[in-house]
Amino acid sequence: MTFRNKLKLGFLISILSVPMLPVQLALAGEEQRAPPEARSAGTLGQQVLRAISSIQGHMSPEDPEEEPDMVAAKEELDELYERRYERMNDFEKSTTLSFYTNYYLTNEDYVNALRIFEEILTIETLREDQRLRTLRSLGQLYAAEEDWQGSINNYVTWRELSFDEDPIVFRGLSYAHYQREEYLEALPYWLQYMQYNLDKGEALDRDDYTYLNGIYFTIEDYGKALELTKSMIVLFDNPTDWLNLSAVYASVEDEERRVRSLNLAYLKGHIDDESRHLNLGQSLAGIDIPLTGEKIIKAGLDASYVEANEDNLTTLTQMYLIGSDFERAIPSALQVAEMSESGDGYDTLGYVHYVLAQYEDAADAFQSAIDKGELSSKADTYLFLARSLLELDKFEEALAAAKTSGEAGEEREQTSAANYIRFIEGTQARFNLLATRRADAIDFYETYPPITR
Repeated sequence: MTFRNKLKLGFLISILSVPMLPVQLALAGEEQRAPPEARSAGTLGQQVLRAISSIQGHMSPEDPEEEPDMVAAKEELDELYERRYERMNDFEKSTTLSFYTNYYLTNEDYVNALRIFEEILTIETLREDQRLRTLRSLGQLYAAEEDWQGSINNYVTWRELSFDEDPIVFRGLSYAHYQREEYLEALPYWLQYMQYNLDKGEALDRDDYTYLNGIYFTIEDYGKALELTKSMIVLFDNPTDWLNLSAVYASVEDEERRVRSLNLAYLKGHIDDESRHLNLGQSLAGIDIPLTGEKIIKAGLDASYVEANEDNLTTLTQMYLIGSDFERAIPSALQVAEMSESGDGYDTLGYVHYVLAQYEDAADAFQSAIDKGELSSKADTYLFLARSLLELDKFEEALAAAKTSGEAGEEREQTSAANYIRFIEGTQARFNLLATRRADAIDFYETYPPITR
């Protein structure tokens, strides 16, 4: 239900409504001779009484099965107004106008209802209680029509005239100021509204606290928002409040408590969306708990809260790498490599295999990265290919990869490639020397002749 519809519903429940005339009063008028025309400000003349009784009969039939006849009621109201209004006393005027307000409110014609309520206030001898009810009703009606200043004006006048306070007025003033983006003015009225209800022993619901918290956030009073959010968790244990707690901690720049509260919300089963799974997982990595973060992201993927796309699987792979859990990084790294339009995915997969000393798989992955192309750092990929090939004693291929790395890079990469080329050449020379020595050593040994008897 929209804010405006809520206002209308609340208004129709609490709006000023003139009590309908007792049926016996109307009947008694038929049994007696008509008295002289009323001139007192507090009585209804016989003709007005009869007309009002008939109108009431149309609007509220005695038979509960009978539908109200609002058309007939309006026709008789108009006739009464046109024929006698100027000669009515103030009580007759207020009664007639009140029936008009009932008619317009029933038909949700708030514009005409406003007009009639404003006319009621022009009656000089209007009873004080009716004047207050009219002002409060105008405050509600102007709010329903989103005329926030008109609502404020009538509520303020009500408070100036009334000896008592009213939670409807406090609430209405706060809403109206809020809609006008006058948040500092809205705050004290809402606090008064809540305190009034608490003093009367009335229970406040979560929406009351949520509205207050919204004001605190808007005016950036995060300290008050933090305390209120904690209270809401104690009172309602609502998942949204648990999640909001981490947001408040973020606002007061308490990163450790932000992550802890978000993790607690996760443990309570309140996180069922992608962004928070990823946020919590990466945040845990940020405070040096990457493997716990990895488990949360993996759980989100398994439960389909987190989409198994390239970005999210890359994040999962990075979590494994940060936690040095290279074996478990291979499946997600392979998925990314196959999904990615560039060779970067295979480059990462090659790195994982290289760290695990799986040099054959590493060389294959780096070569696949090069074949796929669109690499972030071609020089770096070729250099790691050279490293993998060297571990496989493929010296010529390693030299070729290292030379290509130097050609593909800038000054820093060229220096690294040149240094590695020298390392390959030195390693190859030692390898060849050892091979020669092994071959020469064989000549010093002769096979013993077979032992015979």
